[in-house]
Amino acid sequence: MRNSRRCFKATVGVVLGIIAGLSISPALADRMQKPNIVLMFIDDMGYGDIGPFGSTRNKTPNLDRMAAEGIKFTDFYVSSTACTPSRSALLTGCYADRVGMGGKVVFPGDSRGLNPSEVTIAELLKEAGYATGCFGKWHLGDHPEFMPLAQGFDTYFGIPYSNDMWGGNTRGNPLTKRGPYAPLPVMKQDRPIARVSDGESQALLCDAVTDAAIDFIRRHKDEPFFAYVPHSYVHLPRFVTPERAKKADGDVSRAQVEEVDSSVGRIMDELEKLGIAGNTLVFFTSDNGPASFLTAAPLRGGKGGGKYEGHMRVPTLAWWPGKIKSGSVCSEIAATTDMLPTLAALSGGKVPADRIIDGKDISSLFLDAGAKSPHKTLYYGFEGVRQGDWKLVTKSNKRNLELYNLKDDLGERNNLAEKHPEKVKRMLAMLKAHEQRVLSEVRTAGKAEHPVTIIALGDHSLPTLAEYRGQTSFKAVVQPKPQFNRRAKRPVGKER
Repeated sequence: MRNSRRCFKATVGVVLGIIAGLSISPALADRMQKPNIVLMFIDDMGYGDIGPFGSTRNKTPNLDRMAAEGIKFTDFYVSSTACTPSRSALLTGCYADRVGMGGKVVFPGDSRGLNPSEVTIAELLKEAGYATGCFGKWHLGDHPEFMPLAQGFDTYFGIPYSNDMWGGNTRGNPLTKRGPYAPLPVMKQDRPIARVSDGESQALLCDAVTDAAIDFIRRHKDEPFFAYVPHSYVHLPRFVTPERAKKADGDVSRAQVEEVDSSVGRIMDELEKLGIAGNTLVFFTSDNGPASFLTAAPLRGGKGGGKYEGHMRVPTLAWWPGKIKSGSVCSEIAATTDMLPTLAALSGGKVPADRIIDGKDISSLFLDAGAKSPHKTLYYGFEGVRQGDWKLVTKSNKRNLELYNLKDDLGERNNLAEKHPEKVKRMLAMLKAHEQRVLSEVRTAGKAEHPVTIIALGDHSLPTLAEYRGQTSFKAVVQPKPQFNRRAKRPVGKER
């Protein structure tokens, strides 16, 4: 018996030795290493606003490079069309309505926020051994229990909601019957360190966020990290430095798009400088369709209105040197809800098994040419559904039905509903069943008992962001206000 045990131990030792020997193979070690993840979520950027998706107006050399060296997703969607719901869906892998965060956005001092009981991408990756950081616009509730440090992030720098929720917005805060907004805070960890109360501070938001993200990457270069970078750009109001305005021929909206491109380039360059680009997935997308002065071309629609492609199909790129084949193009259906299960698969993390997760693992679309989408059906909230090339668009009352074949009519101009009544009937039934199913399984949003704004109304004791950064020697250039939309009875590009 003892000899048998010795033989067994010897055999195990040999096997382990072989495995250990294999594990030092650079190729195998590289494949088994947890990838770093940089997830960039741009605010209000349209499908046609960057070079890889056809823009000739905006110069985006870094995003062009990202597409040339990585993959372009032509049919990638958000699952909601406003800031708060869209961010909820991205971070939880669930439809926003399922987690109680559908509908309206949250405002400063709101009682509603993302329930801490939900599992975010950050919590999943933190459990898998990642350092986690959030840099930019949060917009999932500003009460402490809803903020990034309570939702799985180790590090936070940014603003807690949209950049138009500041003193310069004379429309006021709906929660206070359109009373003035309290000062817009710039947060570092769980406390405000500056405020955004002038155009110069608005013009520095992209740089400040990029600086913080790069600092985080440098500090965690020797361990797996997750950097979530939800820029507040290119949301209205838009301010830029005079130098950037001049470079963009005075076009402020173009200047902001190009500043986002510069942020992407700075991060990619830093990853290469640190020697970790080959083990870092950089993912770039937008939170919904374009606001004023931007474009979803060749798609129909934009930030507001019906659920046309321009409303929810967003410009999406991924870059992972040595893993993603250069110049790849993927036309399979995918969505932001897919990011949680996909990043779990890539990192060795665990998707929550105690709740419904709507997203699917699409890691094969990144890595395998010819891989197919796990989605047979895509839902545009409760107002649209796509199967293959066919798409049904409805209004909230499920009337005014429109049917399009996206393969033949990407711009959704030729309504085929009358020619295909049975298809309309079948797809409408699917959409109604989906709505009933989701609404019967809703989990509640978080609710703060005594919500207050982070900075009290009228408190200007903190420095402006420009003062905090020591950059007060310039006068910001602003994008003129959009025209009033008489039909919608609101300015184009309202708070989202």
